[in-house]
Amino acid sequence: MAQRTTADETLPREELAAYLQGLATEFERGDEQVSISVGNKNVSLNPPQNVDLSVEVVERSSMLRGNRETIEIELSWKP
Repeated sequence: MAQRTTADETLPREELAAYLQGLATEFERGDEQVSISVGNKNVSLNPPQNVDLSVEVVERSSMLRGNRETIEIELSWKP
């Protein structure tokens, strides 16, 4: 059974940077568990030493909707 926790929000760049730095700090600590804040919930995960990373960048240009840029960062592993 898969359990999914999601949260969508808009952050100022400074808060986004702080969130990503906090996530990086969790991975740097080297503990077995990594605690990740998702919305108003903390999720504890157990990543191994090596983690798969996928980065996708999409740049769209539309006359009607204007330009839009998206970056997706996905981390995955088998605990």
